[in-house]
Amino acid sequence: MHIRQAGIGDLAVLVQLEEQFPLDRLSRARFRHLLQRGHAVVWVSESNGLLVGNAVVLYRRGTSIARLYSLVVHPDFQRRGIARALLAAAESAAGGKGCRELRLEVRPDNARAISFYRKSGYIVTGRVGKFYEDGMDALNMSKRLVAAVENSTGRPRKKALRACARRAFALNDQRACFNAAIRSSSGGCDMNKRLKPPAGVPEMPKAAI
Repeated sequence: MHIRQAGIGDLAVLVQLEEQFPLDRLSRARFRHLLQRGHAVVWVSESNGLLVGNAVVLYRRGTSIARLYSLVVHPDFQRRGIARALLAAAESAAGGKGCRELRLEVRPDNARAISFYRKSGYIVTGRVGKFYEDGMDALNMSKRLVAAVENSTGRPRKKALRACARRAFALNDQRACFNAAIRSSSGGCDMNKRLKPPAGVPEMPKAAI
């Protein structure tokens, strides 16, 4: 499985993939617009040279919120981790652009999708009436993102974490010390790996962690 950003050359295959779904399809004109506009990114998943899934993310200038506009996987390739990989790519890219939150809409009758998003860290935040083309409402869901870019002070995230750890050790704040974790290679926070205390600050007893 290979995840990459789509280009205009993928237009025909993206439209063919949409034809696998009976409702709420994206048209060729809509896909062309998304692929060519500056504040939208389309991610695709390939398996043995076949395009089998895509995720569309919209960005808006002047806000740190991104929107997952669409996420689909070909029926023959579902339950293989493709949707999770596409979502991870969308979240990582949004975080890399400085976005702090990713929002989406999902049909209330799509229990499988709702469960998938909940397991991925999303929560229901509201409901929009008559959102879909058949008149069905939509559930709003969102997730806070941990951006892998510089923090608001302009310092790299790792330096910011070390600064946070220094304050935690100095204040003898056990909970802050516990949460000052280094980003793991999987992209999540490794809560079992603790930063060593900065030079000049004594390490807290292990029993206090």
